[in-house]
Amino acid sequence: MKTDKTLPLNIEDSEALLRYLRDAGRLKPAEAARFTNMQGGISNRTVLVEPAGGSAFVLKQALPKLRVATDWPSDPRRIHQEARGVTWLSRLAPPSSIPGLLFEDAQHFLLAMEAVPHPHENWKTRLLAGGLAMIHVEQFGRLLGTIHRRSREQAGELAREFDDRTFFETLRIEPYYRYTAARQPVTARFFDELIAETAATRTALVHGDYSPKNILIGPENFVLLDHEVIHWGDPAFDIGFALTHLLSKSNHLHAQRTAFLDAARLFWKTYSEETGKTESGLGRDSTPPGLWTNPMEDRAVRHTLGCLLARVDGRSPLEYLSPIERDRQRAIVLTLMKRPPVLIPDLIDWFGDQLSRTELVV
Repeated sequence: MKTDKTLPLNIEDSEALLRYLRDAGRLKPAEAARFTNMQGGISNRTVLVEPAGGSAFVLKQALPKLRVATDWPSDPRRIHQEARGVTWLSRLAPPSSIPGLLFEDAQHFLLAMEAVPHPHENWKTRLLAGGLAMIHVEQFGRLLGTIHRRSREQAGELAREFDDRTFFETLRIEPYYRYTAARQPVTARFFDELIAETAATRTALVHGDYSPKNILIGPENFVLLDHEVIHWGDPAFDIGFALTHLLSKSNHLHAQRTAFLDAARLFWKTYSEETGKTESGLGRDSTPPGLWTNPMEDRAVRHTLGCLLARVDGRSPLEYLSPIERDRQRAIVLTLMKRPPVLIPDLIDWFGDQLSRTELVV
């Protein structure tokens, strides 16, 4: 394959991308293609490629510096972690919920995946437009529960394959927890303890970016995207990360506050049922061995609080929260961090109650 050694490939440059795909044999020498730059989040370039004579696919290229206001570098070799994640998640997740991996290019830090069939819609976009549907919340909980449960069934192989947590550290622990603790010194002990527990807990395959923005509502079911921080670790992080988005939207979308609080409860209930399929005695008050224990739920509560504060004061704040909403969320979380509840339903109840109380005074 011919490559230009003087300039790095930028897949958002259509002319350069066309030359690359032809040189690499991904397009025929004279074949045309239509390119659409997509919203790839803050950490990647993403382009939809529609060849004149073949099936559409998506190219994703990791950026060495994330597109945020603060200085946030990250090794673009994380794209290789994502490629491994795509391969394994395709085996663990329900059928058609993970786009297939087509090829990977280590030199240019990119991979290609099958394009998700139309029609599809980004779940975050629908939620912010007021389109909350509980059937989607159930799918959200069931998909995560399936990945966690099935990964534990292959723990020996997966623990070795995803032992490296470098990218989880640089893309989650540092920008979410350590950076937030530095901005809010009163939380330093809370985050230090949570970080230590997270480092010591390795019980399941953790997606690390499980949120509505990475979910497409596809023709058949949910489709999960963006796996660059996947690792073998603490599943409580995924739960807290996911709950954060539902609770933050209960703060933002006043007219649907009760519905989003109910959605958070349903997510937890559905996840609990799914992870309990291979274990017995999984009531909330029981403490069986393995993934499903009260200590795990306690960590999930604290990960939720940590992420709720990080999405206000961390390196990647939620763009849809207004200044007043950020102040309100910060005040609630700082209060709850002093004496966190142990159970997720209690956290949801208390968060909703505090939203109503502080809304009048912030």
